[in-house]
Amino acid sequence: MGNRRQFLQASLLAAGAAALPRVESAPAVGARVVSTWDFGVGANAVAWPVLARGGSALDAVEAGARWAEADLCNPTVGRCGNPDRDGVLTLDASIMDGDGRCGAVAALQDIAHPVSVARAVMEKTPHVMLVGEGAQQFAIAQGFEKTPLLTEQARAAWREWLKTSKYEPQINAERRMRPGDSSNHDTLGILARDAQGRLAGACTTSGMAWKLHGRVGDSPIVGAGLYVDNDVGAATASGVGEEMIRNAASFLVVELMRQGRSPVDACREAIDRVVRKRPEASKRLQVCFLAMNKAGEVGAFALHRGFVYAVQDGTPGPHDRLHDAASVYRTEQT
Repeated sequence: MGNRRQFLQASLLAAGAAALPRVESAPAVGARVVSTWDFGVGANAVAWPVLARGGSALDAVEAGARWAEADLCNPTVGRCGNPDRDGVLTLDASIMDGDGRCGAVAALQDIAHPVSVARAVMEKTPHVMLVGEGAQQFAIAQGFEKTPLLTEQARAAWREWLKTSKYEPQINAERRMRPGDSSNHDTLGILARDAQGRLAGACTTSGMAWKLHGRVGDSPIVGAGLYVDNDVGAATASGVGEEMIRNAASFLVVELMRQGRSPVDACREAIDRVVRKRPEASKRLQVCFLAMNKAGEVGAFALHRGFVYAVQDGTPGPHDRLHDAASVYRTEQT
């Protein structure tokens, strides 16, 4: 009888263990920051000192995003971004604290740090998002300097594009270089956990090159390109923003983690939803998710191969390693 009871108890324990969500890495101890794409290494390197000295996750993600907006020069974020089809450079950004506070700006012109304007919207207004001329007026009133941002190189690329005026999002264009550039990426999404266990995230981009004037993607839309909840975790997205908007994607990833999924499984399930809803379109576009739960576990998943992300924490390192995300479609399309 005792042996039978022990067998039943062991069977129940085994069944319970099988039902637990898969965890892809041991929980992080202390602070950690993660960022999308190759330039995540540089963004993390700027954000990490804030965390290392006991600063807040919110300050850390803002610092990392500001670096991408101004110190790095590439065609898809900040001052060196490619313009829209009318030759106008517009910037989008959002920032979110794990306590639910958030701010965003969209279609912002001639202001170098949209992520900091987004934080000012969060902290100094009753609103969440400001757009266009209103966002610029607010930024100037807050002391941000108005300065022309469209570079001659970006203007030349636009003039070259005008010869064909062909617009079609390309898979992993984030990792291709504009002629004369040393690097090319996409949206910077950055997530952080500080030593107190608080979470925050930021997202910043100049959007798709040659987009229709007035087009806004997912980056400044809370719940689409970024979502953070101290009780659960944080998620950010990259790729074709319209797909993230259609699926409230970053919010979805966080809610899946709330239900018990690990970060990688939550990202995978959100990607699967994109495929189920638009199976043919999913073969021609890229969608990527990066997530971190409240324990500091990190996971990512993409539609197509080629999405990479960077992680930095208090471990010895090195911290310049890029992590390849798994994907639904296994053939890399470039």
